[in-house]
Amino acid sequence: MTALAPAGAEAPVAAPVFAPVPGAEADLATYVWKKRPVVVFADSAADPAFAEQMAAIAARWPDLAARDVVVIADTTPEPMSALRRKLRPRGFSLVLIEKDGTIAARKPLPWSGREIIGAIDKMPIRREEIRRGAGSGGTTGY
Repeated sequence: MTALAPAGAEAPVAAPVFAPVPGAEADLATYVWKKRPVVVFADSAADPAFAEQMAAIAARWPDLAARDVVVIADTTPEPMSALRRKLRPRGFSLVLIEKDGTIAARKPLPWSGREIIGAIDKMPIRREEIRRGAGSGGTTGY
């Protein structure tokens, strides 16, 4: 026998799954006006900065997903992906891209999830989303 939810109760919503897109498969053009790419580059998946960055993103994933973030991870410098040719990272690099496709920030060191969220919430397109009430997940702070 299955239990029924009380009338008016909403079914629990599953938390979004953190699943980075491999850099070799990513095409930034597909995300324009749909997602905010956060691109994490390293010369190896074993790079401690890469591991630290991915852990920081995973720890704040529900808040980042609510801000329409897609994470792209590229740890293979050879052969050079189209993403690497376009963004030209050197070693570890974090590149934050706005929904309109412009580069909002480049960082040579890992950022905390809070710093990424703060940078996103200061972007003009995000501020407009907040004003309109669209994609407002977690707009109350960090």
